[in-house]
Amino acid sequence: MTTEAQIIKGSEIAKSIRNQLKHEVTSIRESDDPNFKPGLAIVQVGGREDSNVYIRMKIRAAEEIGMYAIHAHLERSANEREVLQRIKQLNEDRRIHGIIVQLPLDSVNPIDSNKCTNAVDPEKDVDGLHEVNAGRLSRGDLSGFVPCTPRGCLELIQLTGFNLSGASAVVLGRSKILGAPMRDLLIANHATVTTCHSRTKDLSSVTAGADVVVVGIGKAELVRGDWLKPGAVVIDCGINPVPDSTKKSGSRLLGDCHYASCREVASHITPVPGGVGPMTVAMLMRNTVESAVRWGRRHSVSAWPIVYLPLRPLDPVPSDIEAARSQTPKDVAVLAKEIGLLSTEIEPYGTSKAKVSLEVVERLSGQPSGKYVVVTGVTPTPLGEGKSTTVMGLAQALGAHCGRNVVACLRQPSQGPTFGIKGGAAGGGYSQVIPMEEFNLHLTGDIHAVTAATNLLAAALDARIFHEATQTDSALFGRLVAKDRFSAVQKRRLAKLRIDKDEPSQLTEEEVSRFVRLDVDVATITWQRVVDVNDRFLRGITIGCSPTEKGMTRPAQYDITAASELMAILALATDLGDLKARIGRVVVASSCGGTPVTADDLGVTGALAVLLKDAIKPNLMQSLEGSPVLVHAGPFANIAHGNSSIVADRIALKLVGPEGLVVTEAGFGADVGMEKFFNIKCRASGLTPHAVVLVATVRALKMHGGGPSVAPGHPLPEVYATESVELVRAGAVSNLARQVANARRFGVPVVVALNAFPTDTEAELEVAASEAIRAGALDAVVCRHWALGGAGAVELARAVQRACDQPSNFKFLYDLDSPIADKIETIAREIYGADGVDISDTAARKIAVYTAQGFGGLPICMAKTHLSFTADPTRKGAPSGFRIPVSDVRASVGAGFLYPLIGTMSTMPGLPTRPCFYDIDIDTDTGIVSGLF
Repeated sequence: MTTEAQIIKGSEIAKSIRNQLKHEVTSIRESDDPNFKPGLAIVQVGGREDSNVYIRMKIRAAEEIGMYAIHAHLERSANEREVLQRIKQLNEDRRIHGIIVQLPLDSVNPIDSNKCTNAVDPEKDVDGLHEVNAGRLSRGDLSGFVPCTPRGCLELIQLTGFNLSGASAVVLGRSKILGAPMRDLLIANHATVTTCHSRTKDLSSVTAGADVVVVGIGKAELVRGDWLKPGAVVIDCGINPVPDSTKKSGSRLLGDCHYASCREVASHITPVPGGVGPMTVAMLMRNTVESAVRWGRRHSVSAWPIVYLPLRPLDPVPSDIEAARSQTPKDVAVLAKEIGLLSTEIEPYGTSKAKVSLEVVERLSGQPSGKYVVVTGVTPTPLGEGKSTTVMGLAQALGAHCGRNVVACLRQPSQGPTFGIKGGAAGGGYSQVIPMEEFNLHLTGDIHAVTAATNLLAAALDARIFHEATQTDSALFGRLVAKDRFSAVQKRRLAKLRIDKDEPSQLTEEEVSRFVRLDVDVATITWQRVVDVNDRFLRGITIGCSPTEKGMTRPAQYDITAASELMAILALATDLGDLKARIGRVVVASSCGGTPVTADDLGVTGALAVLLKDAIKPNLMQSLEGSPVLVHAGPFANIAHGNSSIVADRIALKLVGPEGLVVTEAGFGADVGMEKFFNIKCRASGLTPHAVVLVATVRALKMHGGGPSVAPGHPLPEVYATESVELVRAGAVSNLARQVANARRFGVPVVVALNAFPTDTEAELEVAASEAIRAGALDAVVCRHWALGGAGAVELARAVQRACDQPSNFKFLYDLDSPIADKIETIAREIYGADGVDISDTAARKIAVYTAQGFGGLPICMAKTHLSFTADPTRKGAPSGFRIPVSDVRASVGAGFLYPLIGTMSTMPGLPTRPCFYDIDIDTDTGIVSGLF
């Protein structure tokens, strides 16, 4: 008695697989990643109806599972270049995890389909047609993607319960889509396989001995029952339309097997339709979901596969630039990949630096952030105490020597100090950013962009004053409103003026006048032009001296670019939208009626944002030991907050992951840069710091303990090169102790880093450490990273990790709703140790104006000397019995703070008698720069 074969119902099995995938996607979203959404793109050229049917089927299946699916359709007129370009775009689209090229490519132009399928990223090749995936499969490596139809066939065979190991299998057909990969897949499952094709002789005798027959040859009902071995498993992949007047479509589908006769002999058989076809779609879905899971694993934050660069420190330590040149940097693209950045998230500038896209934060939004560490210091000597060097040494130690994911975040240095007297800010010795000459010079042009934007705003302001003085209302209106329509920024001005009209012709004469007249009070102008060099002769100038300006001269000045409010905005903006909004709020002057005049009023907001659209992206560089460094923004630390950017910190915190650390620097001493880091930057970012590293040197402690003054360009007095334990103790119990207390006042654990110099003695370092602990520091560690690189800061790194594990009870120093004068006094009393503040009449008037204008709720950015707790830079230690004189108060409304002026505050440094530039040169044969430090 003949038993008919069991029908392998591919439609039902495929439906079950799709349901399983839907559950898997939902489960991942609920338990691991709420943003998980596999993405599939189907590239089609032309409009063949059979292709359209398949595409609609695939997209519908994807959407049912909870996937993101797009149909990337190109017209029949598309050429090969356009198809390849579209595939490239999809390769770079982080939303897309799977790409298939729908074949055939129905174009009027010749297109190489192999070139197109090989253009798909192998990691997104869910059709399994790329030569990389095909090569893997041919070697029995199943780690890549297996073509969907062969994978579906294998699934159906296995579901019958048939054991392929040692079985004889015949594959009819040798196409790269079915026959060849099916053969390789069966071999990988230990079957003995014979591949047959159009040139194979006596096919029936070959198939007669097979336990499994997979047919995909494109000939209707070719294989008959008498070709089969009784009990064989038959997988029919044929789809052959034949005329049938009884069908609505006018045709029906037949397989490559004669179904009735084969079913009488086989043990299992797939029908056509309803067999292999639905499984192909199901396997496409499975491949895409698996691709998304793989992508998530590759890009989830874990221990980075980073290769650190070996250091070979010399003794004595060479110059900074020689130390920097002793290392060959990694290609920045390699570094980016090591730390989990996608190729589409960086824009390389050569091989050593790259812009980083802000989209990283969005991509990693579901990932927990790392630990946030700020490096500050005691009140410094004019020579600096090595905070940047300590940032770099600590980062090198945490990464290369402690195995932690770590990013250092630094400000970009101004070229003023680089060519003036202080030099660059890349760190020093064997703890540096490299290449240091690129870091200290133009980098990627961010400072130049800020310079251009600042000067454009100044030009717009003066031009508007000129045009208002020389034109009637109607003439101004006719020129300002182009093509009889309001621009977007002009519509915002109308809204500000509460003029609810869309058409220029609708405005009354009074409304036209209000719209075109900013009526700037020249005496209130606060916006200055900038340049990124020290130039004392630009501190006071007269502009408008040309006869073409019709006698409209006025006194003005240049600031250094780091003093521009736009630089502070760049550092405090959270994204491009926030940057633009802050620019629009910048107040450049007041009107004669006392109304603030903004960049938005001048119509220049969008143009300034365009100038800064690339500058908003942080710059990726590396340390001497190959750990990542994000360099971004460089605001002054007196009239601004003196910290690197929020966007750099946010990107870094996501990249390092919950077990990693981000080390950033606050300018000047803890009473200046750290206080602003907490009260201004952390308010704007919403980030919570985990630890403070307070840098101190024996040199600075001796100065604060009563030692002689220290001046740049002059030899150090002898006491700084000989042991004086009591001077160190006196400086530690005064200045160091107060700065430790200042940090603890914010509820954050403090680790003191004693940056050791060759002239320091063990006794001096020991007393400094013991007094730091006595003052409340969690730990105090001697560091030798300048001489040894990360190896010299390993103990500091361990102490910082312990501090980050302590509970952080971070809190702000004052409430934003407090009156302006109260906030100023709180900082003076609590941080500086002053008895109070003396607010001048000018400052009091400004406070009243800013309060009336609605700016009273802004945080305070004290503009005072960084060389003393007092307003007098010569008073060292931790003075008491003094008051803080507030001579003026100014507003950086766009940046989002008010800055009281404490004493005289220069915003344009001057060059000394012998600037650094005397030693800076370039070898015209090799292009090597010398003299930077």
